Order: sequence, then C-alpha cells, then structure tokens
Amino acid sequence: MKKLDKHQQLFAISAEECGELVQVCMKILRKAKVNDEWNAKLLEEAGDVFCMLDLMVIHGYLTWDDIQKRSNVKKEKLMKWSKLIPKK
Repeated sequence: MKKLDKHQQLFAISAEECGELVQVCMKILRKAKVNDEWNAKLLEEAGDVFCMLDLMVIHGYLTWDDIQKRSNVKKEKLMKWSKLIPKK
C-alpha cells in the first residue's frame, strides 16, 4: 500500500474527523439529550476537527481571517431561516 503524502494525509484525516463529529451529532439527536458523557464526546470530536482546520491554516490552505469571513456569511444565512442567531 502506498504511503500518503502530507497533502493526502491532511485531507484524509480531516474528512475522517468531520465524519466522527457528524456521528456524535447524530447520536445526540437520536438520544435527544446532551449530558456530561455526550458533551465530552462532542468536545473531543469538535476539538479534533478544530485541530485539522488549524493544520490546514499552518500548511497554507486556509487563513483564520478567511475562515472567520466565511463563518460570518454562514451566520447571515442562518439568521434568515434559523433561530440559532438572533436577528439584529
């Protein structure tokens, strides 16, 4: 089996970590609760995804400024159809 280069490792591991975060979110939805145990699992997976985003920045694929700008765009969209963001 061929060894992955840094680029391939970064994106493969990032995808895996995102998938693990999705799994925890879906399990929390099915159980309809966030207790200490599930909050710890959520924190673990969110932290792992954050780590991979940080590595994308370190390796020059993204910048934190660009991520923040995109986050603001998403929040504006959420304000239109979700109650997660209070309307201004």
